Amino acid sequence: MAEVQMEWKGGVAFEGISKFGDTVRTDGARRVGGEERGATATELMLFSIAGCTGVDVVLILKKARQPIESLTIKVEAEQNDKYPKPFHTVRIHFTAHGKGIDERRLAKAIALSEEKYCVVSQTIASPAKVSTSYEIVED
Repeated sequence: MAEVQMEWKGGVAFEGISKFGDTVRTDGARRVGGEERGATATELMLFSIAGCTGVDVVLILKKARQPIESLTIKVEAEQNDKYPKPFHTVRIHFTAHGKGIDERRLAKAIALSEEKYCVVSQTIASPAKVSTSYEIVED
């Protein structure tokens, strides 16, 4: 099971701490009450896609003894104009650096990540059931 917790920090900012102790901050544009001092929640989702699939691709290529030296992943997503503005198109572009990387192995690594290993891509491709609950604490 995966779990995170975020705490409201005023305005539209929230802060969470990863299981490794690193701070994650979300914020919004000034026009909606933010201070623009963190990633937006939608950007975090795109970072998650890039990070999840990136780890898979690097590990698969290394296991296949491919000479990968660096990997850059650009994620572009298009949203509907009206709320709740879900993403309807997500494009992921990989730029692999390394002398002698086999194109077929790179393509296979990407496909394996998208189709089998990356939980974020899988969740987007087949939306998860979301449930909510709440409580009120009167201090």
